[in-house]
Amino acid sequence: MTVRQLALTIPMVVVVLSARPAGAQSPSVSVGGVIYTNFHYQLDRDTSLAVDGRRNNFDVERSYITVSSKSGIFSGRVTADVDGRRAASNQQTIRLKYAYVALTPTGSQLTLKLGAVQTPFIEFDEAMWGYRMQGTMAMQRNGYLTSSDFGFSADMSWMNQGLEVAAGVFNGEGYSGAPGDQYKDVAGRISVRLLRSDDASRLGGLRATGFALVGQRNGGGPRERYLGMLSWRSKALTVAAQYATTTDSLSGTAPEVEGEVISAYATYGVPASPIRLLARVDVVDPDADSEPDTPSLGAGRQTRVIAGVSYQATPNVRFLADADFASLNHGSPSPAFEGTRRTLYFHAEYKF
Repeated sequence: MTVRQLALTIPMVVVVLSARPAGAQSPSVSVGGVIYTNFHYQLDRDTSLAVDGRRNNFDVERSYITVSSKSGIFSGRVTADVDGRRAASNQQTIRLKYAYVALTPTGSQLTLKLGAVQTPFIEFDEAMWGYRMQGTMAMQRNGYLTSSDFGFSADMSWMNQGLEVAAGVFNGEGYSGAPGDQYKDVAGRISVRLLRSDDASRLGGLRATGFALVGQRNGGGPRERYLGMLSWRSKALTVAAQYATTTDSLSGTAPEVEGEVISAYATYGVPASPIRLLARVDVVDPDADSEPDTPSLGAGRQTRVIAGVSYQATPNVRFLADADFASLNHGSPSPAFEGTRRTLYFHAEYKF
């Protein structure tokens, strides 16, 4: 889909969601979005380039356009996702990120969704971290989870969001993947608030979170994820740490590979200031049962360190300067990895 086609499609979606039979109650319709832009500069020379040098570019990292509608106990959402230019050298990729019909019974904290929906953990993790503009979270960045998938989900909360449960059945191949075969994934998250803080949101206080995914990929190979997370969030400070184990096999007869993911992050708001400091460490071992003697992206332990400072210019505009450094056990496997593993970023975020 081209940008021109997207520009024509969004108004059509608004018209369709707004359409109603004569005499029917008018559904509410809203349009919003978010834009992530950046300039990045790689500190190491990339010898894989046509001319040896340090790659640097201006880019649109991501942008989303969302149309939402509500009519009584029913609601709908359509979100178009414009990906960065890594997929092709001369064009960006426009995909359907969310498209679902939801049902929330009157007076209930239960919401049921059918379509391309949020998966149970990534949306929660991104909201806790608060800096999707920097990049994806550890479990998504390393290919273990996706933020959206086609399926049926249920969200429920009790005790003023002190206990929150999200679960669903999904195709398992993600919103950007091809349709799967007969196999499905079942995933669920439970989050319990242990202590309150001055942050009254669903993320506030001391929370313990558990997540599990059990399924089979195309071809019948097992796909399992188990994750535990402890977090603290107040108006000034956010701290979270998580540990996950993974099991994967490309087919029902291929050997199973056990992996581990450790991620910890923190953000701190400078008092009486729009400035916030942030840091994150991701340690990923795709094959915890073996350690290669030479650099290997598929089997070697990789560590990523992120540190930065953000500035909230207005309620809708935020800037972030950060460093994103990755290292692999036993060094770099290729000139391309060596040239891209240490990058400085300047991001801009605009919400509307």
